Amino acid sequence: MEIKTGDYNVWNEGSTIHYEGTLRLSGTDAYQPILDLMQQVLAEKPQSMVLDLTQLEFLNSSGINLLAKFTIELRKQPEIAMKVLGSTRIPWQSKSLPNLQKLHKGVELVIL
Repeated sequence: MEIKTGDYNVWNEGSTIHYEGTLRLSGTDAYQPILDLMQQVLAEKPQSMVLDLTQLEFLNSSGINLLAKFTIELRKQPEIAMKVLGSTRIPWQSKSLPNLQKLHKGVELVIL
């Protein structure tokens, strides 16, 4: 599945979900298609999931909230490992992504 606009692209390859561009959607409802994609991958019960954010230049507070809620939901399924990939060249990632580990101790965070 792929969600593509002029500003961003979100797609999955198996249990890896890639985020690219700038996500500044207005509110929870606007992020619903992205959440649906994430939940679709989760519903397949993979052994592990990867959220690859290394190409996501910007994510607003509604998007960060989406990641937080998804992480909390994933916490209910401890048999599924989650790895989050970020980039040191994108300042918001170094500040915000470690909070996902506070929500779920099983999250592996890799900042490249």
